[in-house]
Parts: sequence; C-alpha cells; structure tokens
Amino acid sequence: MALMHRTTMSPSKLELLAGWLPSQPWFGGDASALASLGAYRFDDPEGEVGLEGHLLEAGDGKVYHVPLSYRGAPLDEGEEFLVGTSEHGVLGTRWISDGAGDPVFRAVLASAIALGGHEAEEQVQDAEGAVVPREIVTRVTGSGEPGAPVPELWAASVASDASRTDVTTGFATLGILRALDVSAETAAAPVGAQVLRATWRGQDRPVVIATLTV
Repeated sequence: MALMHRTTMSPSKLELLAGWLPSQPWFGGDASALASLGAYRFDDPEGEVGLEGHLLEAGDGKVYHVPLSYRGAPLDEGEEFLVGTSEHGVLGTRWISDGAGDPVFRAVLASAIALGGHEAEEQVQDAEGAVVPREIVTRVTGSGEPGAPVPELWAASVASDASRTDVTTGFATLGILRALDVSAETAAAPVGAQVLRATWRGQDRPVVIATLTV
C-alpha cells in the first residue's frame, strides 16, 4: 500500500521535471507545456523509498514515461541520476532521482514484470491523520507469473538513447520505455521479453512501458 500525504512539495514534481527533462536524450517536447496524464506507484518492501512512475505530455504528441524515486537522503553514487530536491510539507527534504538509477526502483520494477505484479493500492493521509483510499486511474500489469525467478539488478550499467533507457547486467536487461508509442502495443517489446503494460485515463488500450529480458 502506498501512503500519500495531502500536503505541498516545493518545487513541485512538474517544476523539477521541467528543468531536468530537456537534458535527456529521449525527450523532445516543450518542457514549459509539461502536463501529467497519470502516475502509478509501487511499494518499497523496506518502506523507505517512494516509488512512482509518471506519464506526461509535453506538446509534441508523445507520451513520456518517467519513473522517479523519493528518498530522505541522497542516493549513494547517484548524482548523475538526481532530478532535484524538494521540500515536502510533512517529510521534509526529499531527494528525487530518475528511477532507472535507483537500485530499489529497478528491483521492484523487475519483480512486478517477472511475477505478474501490479501497482500499489493508494491511500491519502490528511493533516489530522485521517486516511482514506485514493481512486487509482493509472494501472500497470506485469506479464510474468507468481513464483518466477527475478533477476538481480542492484549492480548494473545504465544507458539511454532516443526512446528508452536500458539497465543491464551480465544476465538481464531491464528496459524502461521513455517516449511511448501509444498506437502499437507490441512493437516496443523485444522478442521473448516479459513486459509491463499500463493504462491511464483516456488510454484504455494497454501500452508497453517496460521490458525485462533474461
């Protein structure tokens, strides 16, 4: 279960991303026109790291997939993946990083794909401590099955091109699709790969947003 707080972040996620996205090789939109289409969340088994995947538009007709991790301290050796810091109204300073560079995000994403997992349930806590369920409008589903092996991706190389980011070890490759083709579900997946598919408001046909090849 993912617990969110009804509070503020300064700067906001979109403000941080507007400054970071133009430096990424797979982003070709207008950062000043950035808008959210939806987001999915995963649970960190240790309960320490916030894990969230954003689906964005930026005025160029594409849908951009941006996984993020949120930590209470800098990611070890993760300066190159840092999106920025933000002041959370409840949790204080949060270090926000590209999920491709965060070992926890990589592990949870690979697990969701390999085991046929899905997004976390979401609840929101207000300033008085009341917790209420939050409607989920962005859903993700892995193509694997419970009990399947999950590759270790803690130590890996990370490289991006014009459409994707690949996280690679000697035994597996986790592909994060960045500039999504919402009109063709199967074209983005390598032959034999397991996949994570997503739907969101206005996009009822599942779209491949990540792949896992072992």
